[in-house]
Amino acid sequence: MTDLKAGAARYAGARVHRVEDPRLLTGHGTFVDDVVRPGMLHACFVRSPVARARITAVDASEALALDGVHAVFFAEDLNPDVRESWYTLLGRDVPDTPRPALADGEVRFAGDPVALVVARDRYVAEDAADLVEIDYEALPPVVDYATAGESAESVHPEHPGNVAGALDGRPAEELAPVFDGAAHVVAATIHQQAYVPVPMETRGLVAEWSAADGELTIWASTQAPHEVRLFCSRLLGLPEHKVRVIMRDTGGGFGQKVIPMREDMCLLLAARKLPAAVKWIEDRRENLLSAGQARHEHGHARMAFDDDGRILAAALDYVQDAGAYPSPSPLFSAAAVGMLFPGPYRIPQSTFSVRSMFSNTTGRTAYRGPWQFESVAREVLLDRAARQLGVDPVELRRRNLLRHDEMPFVNPNGMPYSDMTPLETFEHALEILDYPAFRKEQEQGRAQGRYLGVGTCSYVEPTASALGPHATEGATIRIEPSGTVNVYVSGGSTGNSLETTTVQLTADALGVDIADVNTIQGDTAVTPFGGGTGGSRSGSMIAGAIAETATTLRDRVIAIAAHRLEAAVDDIELAASRATVRGVPESGISLADIAALAYFQVDALPPGVPAGLEASARYRAQAPMIWTNATHVSTCEVDVVTGHVRLLRHIVSEDCGPMINPNVVEGQIAGGTVQGIGGALLEHLAYDEDGNPVSTTFMDYLLPTSAEVPDIEYGHVESPGPGPGGYKGVGEGGAIGAPPAVVNAVADALAPFGVEIGRLPLTPATIVALIEEAR
Repeated sequence: MTDLKAGAARYAGARVHRVEDPRLLTGHGTFVDDVVRPGMLHACFVRSPVARARITAVDASEALALDGVHAVFFAEDLNPDVRESWYTLLGRDVPDTPRPALADGEVRFAGDPVALVVARDRYVAEDAADLVEIDYEALPPVVDYATAGESAESVHPEHPGNVAGALDGRPAEELAPVFDGAAHVVAATIHQQAYVPVPMETRGLVAEWSAADGELTIWASTQAPHEVRLFCSRLLGLPEHKVRVIMRDTGGGFGQKVIPMREDMCLLLAARKLPAAVKWIEDRRENLLSAGQARHEHGHARMAFDDDGRILAAALDYVQDAGAYPSPSPLFSAAAVGMLFPGPYRIPQSTFSVRSMFSNTTGRTAYRGPWQFESVAREVLLDRAARQLGVDPVELRRRNLLRHDEMPFVNPNGMPYSDMTPLETFEHALEILDYPAFRKEQEQGRAQGRYLGVGTCSYVEPTASALGPHATEGATIRIEPSGTVNVYVSGGSTGNSLETTTVQLTADALGVDIADVNTIQGDTAVTPFGGGTGGSRSGSMIAGAIAETATTLRDRVIAIAAHRLEAAVDDIELAASRATVRGVPESGISLADIAALAYFQVDALPPGVPAGLEASARYRAQAPMIWTNATHVSTCEVDVVTGHVRLLRHIVSEDCGPMINPNVVEGQIAGGTVQGIGGALLEHLAYDEDGNPVSTTFMDYLLPTSAEVPDIEYGHVESPGPGPGGYKGVGEGGAIGAPPAVVNAVADALAPFGVEIGRLPLTPATIVALIEEAR
């Protein structure tokens, strides 16, 4: 990163107020539903009411006769227009799963889109959707992914055994002697329920086709506007420059909005057949019904220990539910579960097997830390091991956690860890809690009939990577003639404050006042290509792109200032939007005056310095992977009569390197942590035995509120990463670490009853049943 002169680095690391907050908090944001186009039409989907059936007949005549209805599209109207439908994230040649725009011949889950109705407004479109007649011939559904491999039925005939993907690590028989000869072997099968991102803003799209010039403009609620542009270009066979994607404000994504899904495909395909723009805004029921599931999975985990409680080997057999139409291919997250199962521990040998299985339920999608189950299985197993070995779970972890001075370290599955502090963050979190004091309080509580518990989770999180199609990020910085600095980056900000991050980093890199910096994001017509928000990559990648770009501009500004002030280049300092001579602060020139020279007095520029103050550059990640790590510590009290869990404290000690903005970092941790708490205790996207969803409203799908979540306490351990500024990712960790910590806290509270937890969520009814079974 550019070497900043003394006094220039003022903003990175500071709790700068978010620049987007005035707009958002006063209700002046622009979301997709705020977009209005001339003569705009509205879309509504007709969805399958059953999990699996053959479509035998369709009739849209009554719907088309309704005043205000413009069109009703079926599979034969849209699907043949698909040119290509692969994602940049995966690449053209990676095996993928089926992805028709509309159900063709057979519906494969309750909520499967069968027809697209377009009308003058949403109300008419919904009325018309009710009038579309579709005849179904019921077929036996494959509802339980865990038994899908033995089913005589196929979700997709081209995938025998309902296997969406599979991968095996080291042959299990090679580790058999280690497990057979170990002093202790502990095993557990852990089941995690399906739950979902539930962004505040549901999915949405506006597509406007201009037949005169063959251009398509898209307003999207997305995490990756350039991915939408590339996907649309391939889908429709349009040149890239004929597709423009505009992303303004997006009310949360959490992985669900990284890539276009089937409904988005339908809107894009239909747009060229319509005389005006068409808008689709998903309602909440649709979101819970068909926007995708996550977390539905189970695994059999084993660990071998020596007499001192040190881990000798670990193994995980993992199976996940892919649903009917996963997006993208689910094998990548499944493979990550296996590869990361050893976590931040000193484990010499390990193996895994992973299977992704189709079912007649909504498709699996990415959700904040898609590989999160590896931490659930490992950390729950470690607490169970501690109880069996008669060792405090904290002490067991101390014997096995990696230290900072052991980095770099290659885990037994080949993952190259670096720049992490697992033991250090663990001890820091326990210090914040005062672990010995809590154990005393717990002992006193049990004597009074109160059941308190404490649980921990330590994990590693892969963030920005030098591998794959998103290993680079671009930026353009223009110092305008007025001296104002405009920074253009891809964007994808969905509540993660990329606007504020970009402004802070640019102000420091150029030595300008933060009030003089603006950022333009989310418009593919003017911003450089970028991979968007996903995989906790944005902070470090944007930092690299800004550093690369600002270096060129900074050198040009300094050269102009030195020439004008008749000083040596090495003596020029930039701060507060002004260039001064070191040691002579009264000798200076403002950035506005430098810009005026660059644009309007080019004859006064020094030799070799081009006119204007604009630069573009791309940053390429240098390390194979940037690693973040953290420890969550949760304490709770369980009412053993009602099964109610009251969380007392939740502590997160995180090492995400130096923090660009602690407010933003802690906001990201808090959001993920609350989602993880919901997954541990409340949320469940449930289906009945016939494949009917039974939790498609917030009356049935329970979310955590402020009443269920304690104040989250933060600790920060900073070890620089290998990227510019030492910054690491932080976006997904809260959702990874919170569920195991909460589960272990509940298990610890119920330890006097001999309760062991193997299935989530931990609803009051579940906890009461566990206690009764143990008794």
